[in-house]
Amino acid sequence: MIDLTVWLGQIADIVFNVLYLGLIVGIIVVIILDNRNPVKTLAWVLVLIFLPFIGLVLYFFFGRSQRHERMINRKGYDSLLKKPMLEYMAQSSAAIPEEYSRLISLFQNTNQSFPFDGNRLEAFTVGEAMLQALLREMQKAVHHIHVEFYIFEDDAIGRMVRDVLMQKAREGVEVRVLYDDVGCWHVPDRFFETMREAGIEVHCFLKVRFPAFTSKMNYRNHRKVVVIDGRVGFVGGMNLAERYVRGVSWGIWRDTHLLIEGKAVHGLQTAFLLDWYFMDRTLLTKACYFPKGVICGDAWVQMVTSEPVGDWKEIMQGLAMAIYRARKYFYIQTPYFLPTETILVALQTAALSGVDIRLMVPWHADSRLTHWATCSYLADMLKAGVKVYFYRKGFLHSKLMVSDDQLATIGSTNMDFRSFEHNFEVNAFVYDTEFALQMREVFLQDQHDCDQLHLKHWEKRPYSRKMLESFVRLLSPLL
Repeated sequence: MIDLTVWLGQIADIVFNVLYLGLIVGIIVVIILDNRNPVKTLAWVLVLIFLPFIGLVLYFFFGRSQRHERMINRKGYDSLLKKPMLEYMAQSSAAIPEEYSRLISLFQNTNQSFPFDGNRLEAFTVGEAMLQALLREMQKAVHHIHVEFYIFEDDAIGRMVRDVLMQKAREGVEVRVLYDDVGCWHVPDRFFETMREAGIEVHCFLKVRFPAFTSKMNYRNHRKVVVIDGRVGFVGGMNLAERYVRGVSWGIWRDTHLLIEGKAVHGLQTAFLLDWYFMDRTLLTKACYFPKGVICGDAWVQMVTSEPVGDWKEIMQGLAMAIYRARKYFYIQTPYFLPTETILVALQTAALSGVDIRLMVPWHADSRLTHWATCSYLADMLKAGVKVYFYRKGFLHSKLMVSDDQLATIGSTNMDFRSFEHNFEVNAFVYDTEFALQMREVFLQDQHDCDQLHLKHWEKRPYSRKMLESFVRLLSPLL
């Protein structure tokens, strides 16, 4: 009887090992056939081989590619784009900024993003001013309000916005809210249930529950979008939480957000409705969501989205092209600097060719790991001639880039792996001299609250700190 038990145990061990080995080999084959970056492919293969069980868990949480999945079928997508396309085609193509025609074409070809003229822009660098403008525009709504945020906090700010949305819903305005499940993990369900009871349609973006957890954990909706009556839109880096207004313990919360009034709001509306269809399976294409555009200002604006489920990395590719195209300067504000090889080489190449490349990051970040990883890249930047600035006044959460007094971009995209490859993001690309000069001045004003980093001093930091930064850098794709 004992021999039989031992024999059955040995058989079970053999069967388990064969199945486990088969699973590992199968996953490695899938990774190889996915034709990823060779370095990433090799890294995952080594993790799966040398970290049994742990490597398998890590892969199911963070490694699976969903770039071949579709959010919406072709017919539905074409239907959603019909109104914006007609508005775009009614414009004079000769008026499109010639100096950025290739960048504009890139976004059209990879993102079906249309450039629109005649927009009025208002930039906010203080959370309180943005909140006041947002509430004011929401109060004016007569048909619909579409809201999409990564973080919608159950605090004084979140409840203030929620109460206005509930009031408008009771008045008969269509109100739809999308929030990210990971960004709002600690927000009680009752907060959103109260909205539903008031007549607001609310959806959580890619709810994380085991076993679906492993396929959704790494793909988060990081967008911050508000569309009011299809005429006014908000986009940028600010979420709905007290810290965006009141700051943090070590200083102010420095962020950048944008109000857009004009035809470019069609691009924001398309982004929201695509995400809405993804979660609600309801395709909203009526003309009331895309009112006929009117001239509100002078700026050309192109709304560009990126997501992990497509064939291209639209925003990353566009930024790389813009960096290579820069002739005088390219200034960057980002809370996290964990660049892909594409962006890293573009910045180094531009700086080495004589372009004034400036990078501003926070001295004190909200995440030690991401800050340590950011620091590991700074020596590479300094050696190439990039000017690096540490923002000291508080936490710099701004995602602002400006170039050559002609181009500026504001949105939700950080200069890191997660934004470029794993998150759903959206940025406004603005082709307008007046606005670019305004954003350049914002950057230069922030420089007064910075310490410039110099290579000679930076290389003197302790060896233990360098080792720590280099180790954390290995985790950059996961941070």
